[in-house]
Parts: sequence; C-alpha cells; structure tokens
Amino acid sequence: MGQEISRARFAPADFARFAARLDAETALLGAWLAEGRCDARAYVCGFELEAWLLDHSFFPYPINETYLARLASALVVPELSRFNVELNGTPQPLAAGALLALERELEATWQQCIRTAHELEGTLVAIGTLPTIRARDLTLANISPLKRYAALNEQVLAARGGRALRIAIDGRERLALAHHDVMLEAATTSFQVHLQTPAQFAARYYNASSILSAPMVAASANSPFLFGRDLWDETRIPLFEQAVDTGDGRRRVTFGNAYLESSAIECFRENLAAFPALLPICEEAPPEALAHLRLHNGTIWRWNRMLVGFDADGAPHVRIEHRVMPAGPTLIDMIANAALYLGAVRTLATGSRAPEAMLPFAVARENFYRAARDGLAAKLVWFDGRERDARSVLLDEIVPMARDGLAAFGLDEDERDRYLDLVVARVRTRQNGAAWQRAHAAAHRRDPFRLVADYLEHQRSGMAVHEWPV
Repeated sequence: MGQEISRARFAPADFARFAARLDAETALLGAWLAEGRCDARAYVCGFELEAWLLDHSFFPYPINETYLARLASALVVPELSRFNVELNGTPQPLAAGALLALERELEATWQQCIRTAHELEGTLVAIGTLPTIRARDLTLANISPLKRYAALNEQVLAARGGRALRIAIDGRERLALAHHDVMLEAATTSFQVHLQTPAQFAARYYNASSILSAPMVAASANSPFLFGRDLWDETRIPLFEQAVDTGDGRRRVTFGNAYLESSAIECFRENLAAFPALLPICEEAPPEALAHLRLHNGTIWRWNRMLVGFDADGAPHVRIEHRVMPAGPTLIDMIANAALYLGAVRTLATGSRAPEAMLPFAVARENFYRAARDGLAAKLVWFDGRERDARSVLLDEIVPMARDGLAAFGLDEDERDRYLDLVVARVRTRQNGAAWQRAHAAAHRRDPFRLVADYLEHQRSGMAVHEWPV
C-alpha cells in the first residue's frame, strides 16, 4: 500500500484485467524463483516506523500534508491518517555495524521530525495505540488525501455490502463497537523490520519468523489501552485484524494458516487464489515489474509478510516483513527488538532441523495470540511441547539464539551486547511498554493525558523503557 494509484473507482472490467495480469506475474515470479534468478547472496535489513503527530493537548494532530511538505525528507512518508507518518531506514547489509548504522540514522531522522513538529506547534510520539485517541478522531475527515486510501476504504466497505465493521476485544476489560470506515487501522502503529534473505532460504526464514512472533510480541508489547479500556498487552493486533475485515471469511490481517513448504512463491499463490483484488489498477509497466503482484500483496497484511523488491542493479529479491512489533517506547528499544529478531531468526532458520519441524503451526499461532493478550506474563508452548512462561523462553532460548545469530552475521560483541543486554534487562524487570503504561495508569488514577505527557518525557530522555520511573 505504499504506492499511489491513479483513481479510486473501478468497474467489473478492471477486476478482470487486473486478475489476468496478477495471474501472469505470479507465474513469472514462480519461474524466477525456480530458475534461481532472485538474489541468492544478500542478507539486508531495514525498518519502517509509524508515528503519531500530536497537538499540545496530546490529541492527534491531523496536519501530515503540511508537516511532510515542510520536513521534505525522502525517508518520511504519509500514512493512512492525517495524524500518522512513516519513517523508513536505509537498508543495511547485515554485517558489523549494521544495527548501529540503523540506530544513528533513525536518531537523526527522528530529531529532524521532532524539530519540524515543534515548528508547527506539535510533537511526534512512537507508541502502539495512543491512550488519548477518540473514536471521533478515527473518521474519514482525517484520512490522508491519497487515492489509495480512499479506494481501500471504499472497497472494504463494498466487500462488506456497506455493513459496519464490528470490533470486539475481550481483554482485562471489554470493548465492543461498530465503525463505518477503515480508519481504526490508523490506531495500530508498528515498528516493522525487513529482512532480505537469499531466495533459496526464504521459506525457512519465513517459518522461523512465524515461530518467533510470540516471544517478539511478549518482549515488545506497548498497546494496552484503547478508548479508555484496558485490553490486551498488544491491543493493536486484534484491532488491526478487525479494522479491515472484508467480511468474506478470509481476514486480510492474519497470522496465516500454515508454514511454507519450500518457496516464497507459496505466499503469492495463496494471494492469487484466496484474496480478491481490492485495488484493481492496471499499470502500463511490463510483467517483469511485478506491479500488479506487488500492489495486491500490499492489501494483504500477514503478520509476517513476504515481499518482492528489486536491487539497485534490477535483480529481483525477496524479503520478510516482520510486522508483529508495536511502535516505541524508545528508539533504542526498537533497535534492540530488531536485534533480537534478526539474530534469533538467523539461528533458528539455519539450524540442523527445519524450524517448521520443531513446533506445529497451530501451536505457533496460539502462542502468538497468547503473547499479544498477556505480554511477558504469557504462557507459551515451546519446542519440548511443554508450557513455559514467555520470560523464560526469552531469557533461556531466544536471547542466546540472537547472540549466536548476530555473531554469524558478523556483528561484534560490543554491538551485540548493546542491544541484547537491554532486552535481558527489560525481561528481567518485567517492564516493557505495556507494563509501564499499566503501572502508570494505576499510580495516577488512569489519567490518559498525564500518561502521554510522561511517556513523551521519558521517550525524549532516551532511557530504555525498563529504566522508566512511574
């Protein structure tokens, strides 16, 4: 969904033409992968960070057009709502210094973003769900003025026959509501890590990413509150799954149904077979550009999503977008989360046993939703078939995997320790973003405005979240 489209209304003939081109491009990508034409060498990492613009009252500030024009950064682009923006990291070959480079660039971009927000009498915050968000903020009055977003809303509602979206989340408290557009998606901001792998190993890395999704969510959870209700540790996950539900029984935001057997093409074949086009824009580009395949894939939000891109020399590559982590609490917390994922996925994907042989998919999926509900307190079923708490899985299994994996990528001990020691401290203190927010709410009569004010102060301090006072 990162690309703009030329129009927002479609006729039946548009869908037929698009389906034909999508079919041809899926077959072409399958041939490329079978013939070894996709990049077989590179490991490259990058990220996307979705952030909120806030006004002085800590409400969403719908000024992203003016803001982005003044900012004028190629690394910062619009998002679905007028009060969200997306920061991107320049892709880095996975080698010594890669994570430090991502951190330094993110810090520079973030400071530029903050300065520009202050010039416009606002600020910027990275948080999964914003405690001060109101239902009236999440309406079409605040949708970004790009045709792709208007078309997405129109097509989701058309697929539902005009019926309202129904949101029901049972957590520590319960939220049930009806909503008449897709703008609830704007309340689900995330930190998405991209990992380009040699194409022949992509299926193993993808399956390993699915297994790791539960401990990654437990470690990083930062979204307990929505509309004044205390829900899941990662409320962002059930909210996003329901916010763009087309009502046809196949949710477009999903953990998936099975591991990959042998190739990345399986994701794109499932896209073709199972998901009708939402945005049937036919491009003049040749089939080799995969324009229709990439546009269609952008309207299916698996929590681990396979992507296709092109290297600087035009060679196609595949990469995994690990979408499970929320935005925030701090820049170094997010890079530490990236380190944990990148190192652990390397170890798990390259072990003597295929990751998919170590844990049934249904168990990996159940673990994911347990972790989203309960964070570091979640009970997870691990490789021995026994139920363990998420903290012990992280400390005894995932962090050691991550240390080994980062070393295999060539990161030196200081770089590994800078990030993974932070994760260990967070898990041992039991204070991720969700835990801090709940502790703050308990200490301050559940005042969402004070919560956001103190959160912003701590985020600006640069202290990792496990060090934040309540």
